[in-house]
Amino acid sequence: MAEEIATLAGGCFWCTEAVYQNLRGVSSVESGYIGGDKANPTYEEVCTGRTGHAEAIRITFDPDVIGYADLLDIFFATHNPTTLNRQGNDVGTQYRSAIFPHSAEQEAEAKAAIVRAGGDYADPIVTTIEPLATWYPAEDYHQKYWERVGDRNPYCMAVIPPKLQKLNKKFADRLATA
Repeated sequence: MAEEIATLAGGCFWCTEAVYQNLRGVSSVESGYIGGDKANPTYEEVCTGRTGHAEAIRITFDPDVIGYADLLDIFFATHNPTTLNRQGNDVGTQYRSAIFPHSAEQEAEAKAAIVRAGGDYADPIVTTIEPLATWYPAEDYHQKYWERVGDRNPYCMAVIPPKLQKLNKKFADRLATA
């Protein structure tokens, strides 16, 4: 099995990570920071919006089981790609919608996914395709957040279940439990 990596930013990484954790073909999902200019940023620094980083996830997946295009279709169906630097109440460049391709093939697929998703939204998609940059894993307490404590966090309870409902409705065949 030759695994690949996808790096996506769709707002709060707790909320994006929860979507991808139980998909067939996904072996790991890691929350972290990418796209900024400060080495080894902390969560507190990224939250200021001054480092240039996005809260993002890095998905390790088996392309023979789930394709990069599928991951992107799930990405566009489970967050709002039409709000610039914002997801719900989270505002700032750290919450931007962005794709960080790992290859020319991924970049081409990202462009195609934006076109595919365009018909699903009344407003234009503002998701950016950004150059792959240094990945900084988030602090341990951010990893698998929904799985560990999310259901006791009011913010997570307001944001994540609707994303999971969309996932279950539209991509049930991709779930590990399906």
